[in-house]
Amino acid sequence: MDTFKALVLDKKGEQTNLDIKQLQKDDLPDGDLTIRVAYSSVNFKDGMVAVNNQLVESYPLVPGIDLAGTVMGSQDNRFKEGDEVIVTSYELGTGHWGGFSEVARVPADWAVPLPEGLSLKEAMILGTAGFTAGLSVQRLEDNGLERGQGSVLVAGATGGVGSLAVNMLAKRGYDVTASTGKSDEKDYLKKIGASEVVDRHEVEDTEQKPVRRKQWAAAVDPVGGKTLQYILSTLDYGGSVATSGLTGGTDVATSVLPFISRGINWLGIDSVKCPMEKRRDVWQLLADDFKPDMHDELVNEVTLEELPDVLRDIMESKVRGRTIVKLG
Repeated sequence: MDTFKALVLDKKGEQTNLDIKQLQKDDLPDGDLTIRVAYSSVNFKDGMVAVNNQLVESYPLVPGIDLAGTVMGSQDNRFKEGDEVIVTSYELGTGHWGGFSEVARVPADWAVPLPEGLSLKEAMILGTAGFTAGLSVQRLEDNGLERGQGSVLVAGATGGVGSLAVNMLAKRGYDVTASTGKSDEKDYLKKIGASEVVDRHEVEDTEQKPVRRKQWAAAVDPVGGKTLQYILSTLDYGGSVATSGLTGGTDVATSVLPFISRGINWLGIDSVKCPMEKRRDVWQLLADDFKPDMHDELVNEVTLEELPDVLRDIMESKVRGRTIVKLG
């Protein structure tokens, strides 16, 4: 493949442009692995880059923090031509050309061999969102979460992390309460595993109370802000919340009271710099014990040409579940 298509974000003066362009391999950045990309996926972070021009380290840039595909060429003896790999996080799609391209070139240190039990398409249905959800569930269980302890709250449940966390937890036998601001998505959330659906305003702290009635054995929080404040004040004794996102804001007002009176745990989830050993372990779980149901309702597949509209939609909370981009 001498030429290929990619979505390119560029800046001239104060004007930024997002266009599909024909590129050549010589245009690609340095890296050990050249990959024929089969699928990428769309995350909130991609919208921040492509629409809001945040997190961009240099122009031009191919966005896309996820990709899955087949090695076309390798300068690293850990990989060979024909190997199927997953690449997520690190600087992909922010400081290094990413997955919204038919061909990509990346450092070999960023690549995870596709685990048995996952196809390339399934790997991108998961993507960074699924990896983050899996890491969140693992951390909750490592910190004592067990079936039968009570309901697990998933905030932002119609988003990528939220939807996959709902499904993973339900498949693992947990009672899941899903919160959302989309009143018309109740049936969707029930179908993917939620036992109960509540409005997001019911789980927002508007009074800055550090302690309330105990409600949740644990929580998955891709939202932050006032939602996280409410979760911290309502966790049961010894409960944990795994926080991975900031769509609800970065400021969190709390006190030491729920921590010292209820022994709760606030667990930070970082998918970007997660060590490779842990990264491989979580991907293996996602191919096995943590593998969610790939409901049709959970997944929307688009082309590269449709991608700019989807990126705008995700920034306006018009996207539910997972959107994958077919490239190969």
